Amino acid sequence: MQILRTPDSCFADLQDYPFAPHYTDINTHDGSELRIHHIDEGPEDGPVVLCIHGQPVWSYLYRKMVPYLTAAGLRVIAPDLVGYGKSDKPASRGDYSYERQVEWMGQWLEKNDFTDITFFGQDWGGLIGLRLVAAHDSRFARVVISNTGLPYAPNVPEEVVAAVEEYRYSAPTPTLFSMQRDMRAASAGSGGAVPALGFAVWQKFCWETEYLPIGLMLSMMTEPQPGPLKALRALLHKLGVRSPLPSALAKAYDAPFPGPEYTMGPRAMPSQVPTLPTSPSLEQQRQAWDFFKSFEKPLICAFTNNDPVTAGGEKAFIGRVPGTANQPHTTIQGGGHFVQETRPKEVSEVIIRAVGAGS
Repeated sequence: MQILRTPDSCFADLQDYPFAPHYTDINTHDGSELRIHHIDEGPEDGPVVLCIHGQPVWSYLYRKMVPYLTAAGLRVIAPDLVGYGKSDKPASRGDYSYERQVEWMGQWLEKNDFTDITFFGQDWGGLIGLRLVAAHDSRFARVVISNTGLPYAPNVPEEVVAAVEEYRYSAPTPTLFSMQRDMRAASAGSGGAVPALGFAVWQKFCWETEYLPIGLMLSMMTEPQPGPLKALRALLHKLGVRSPLPSALAKAYDAPFPGPEYTMGPRAMPSQVPTLPTSPSLEQQRQAWDFFKSFEKPLICAFTNNDPVTAGGEKAFIGRVPGTANQPHTTIQGGGHFVQETRPKEVSEVIIRAVGAGS
């Protein structure tokens, strides 16, 4: 396995990320060694909160939440998934299967021997973290999730499968702006009932864009900015500038990816989301849902009301997972997809209440 490592110099002078690095070495299926990075903040003997990020971000996403959580006496552990942040980055698309990510993070969890964990996950952090809970149940005390899911879609109609696969193989590569338009159009055309149609646009955009404009996307999605500046950045990007007029936030989210060769994780992982009966990991997802159908530890949902990706996703859990009963589920207003950036205090308070800390 060819493995890349982002130079430390790329992370110099990041805004609001003063955290000391911690590294754990694990082994891959072929005996290669992978280094996984995490931050470890707060009292060493405090209740552990494991915060896992999604695609295409890294543990920088949790920098605004760390002060709230540690002030409440919690110990915050936030790893970078393999392929992201300061963790190593396998260079091949085939390295990034859903199952390998679960296995890699399971090794990392066992080596660090964290127990009595409160898990928090969003986006791919939930997809991977919920599978960790199912595989390492004894290590977890409770679960809090936001804007994520445990996708399992064995009954999508054949005509939808055919339409998605035809789009993936035959449609032109979306641009950043046509991707946003087409995702909205696909969801509206299906009445929001067939997530695979809209999500296929994101999958195709990520895989076929050689050098994803990650910093620009995060900045445009999460940072307030004057309309003229937003229009200028959009125009410059259309003219070929990957990261026009980057903010400190944009620079931080681009930092792990100094060249296109480093971006295989963010490019490949959307295609691993099991949205169709033909998707990989379908059987493993079925087994995970069998586990959660009898999961009685607390599971609390804190989804936003306006996430274009996972709107209504809490309905898959509430009432279906026994541990959701009588829990203080919360709808966070106006947080969009990356709630850690836009509503860090609100989502931190959900976690603090769940643990019973700070009272």
